[in-house]
Amino acid sequence: MRRLYHPRTLKEKGLLWSLGLLLLTYLLVCGLLGVYWSRQPEPFDVRQVALERAAGDSERLVVGYVYTSTLMRIGETLLDKPGGYLSNDLFPPGLWLDNMPNWEFGSLVMLRDGAAALRNHFSRSQSQSVEDKDLAQAEPQFNFQNDSWILPATEGEYRKGLRALGRYLQRLADPAASDAQFYARADNLRQYLEIVSKRLGSLSQRLSASVGQLRINTDLAGETAARQATRSPEAVEVKTPWRELDDVFYEARGTAWALLHILRAVELDFSEILRKKNALVSLRQIIRELEATQEPTLSPFVLNGSGFGLFANYSLTMANYLARANAAVIDLRDLLQQG
Repeated sequence: MRRLYHPRTLKEKGLLWSLGLLLLTYLLVCGLLGVYWSRQPEPFDVRQVALERAAGDSERLVVGYVYTSTLMRIGETLLDKPGGYLSNDLFPPGLWLDNMPNWEFGSLVMLRDGAAALRNHFSRSQSQSVEDKDLAQAEPQFNFQNDSWILPATEGEYRKGLRALGRYLQRLADPAASDAQFYARADNLRQYLEIVSKRLGSLSQRLSASVGQLRINTDLAGETAARQATRSPEAVEVKTPWRELDDVFYEARGTAWALLHILRAVELDFSEILRKKNALVSLRQIIRELEATQEPTLSPFVLNGSGFGLFANYSLTMANYLARANAAVIDLRDLLQQG
């Protein structure tokens, strides 16, 4: 017996099929976009970017121009890469992604440190010098909350910081304007590298905790009169939760990516000081270690094998490169301190 369907039933079934197909298409598009947006930005030539920003006029590449231009390019990359800035996304596919937001945060921390060093050290000749007006505006903008969606949006605040850096850069390259300066001195660079060393040291410790460690408390080591606010245990078991392994790994990747470009700019703007201190090779060694952190991974997941197990441990590999870079930073600071 042939079964007859009511026209209304057929219409409802057709509507359900259409909605299902639409949902499937939406999820597929979001998935493809998520893969595309999760691709790490390509490295760039810091001098070439600075030259393009100077409209091809190499005479404008005064001391500090490449460094400032590099900070701007890092900020522009965060905001204008495929998918834009994802850390404050509230809708798919950005909402579902966590690797790229962690990469963004690592790069952002380096941008903040670089802008702070520019405001407080590189642009000032001595401790009682007046700070640059544009840098005094730019540096706080980059310290704005990194995941604010609206009122105000994070992107808007960071673009204000980039515009302020642009005004400083324009005055820096203007031979008629003497109120914008960049002082490439050994003591200024040492102060910046001290912050870099602490960032790398912290990241390498967090990465090493992927397999769990029993760490001895060395907070007061080396100074008998040292004191701390509250007592700490003599030994503590440290292990990164498995759900946070990829977060720390991609934060480290972003940190290394941004720092790699900043140090390439330092190599150009501080070239005379580095040659005089015979420290250029040490800086290049740091850059080489950071370049190694940007090698593509063969697994779509952050592998977390044991130290001497059958499977790789990406976190330990990254920690190794960062620890070696940090050791080279310490050596470089010692060289800069010497006469």
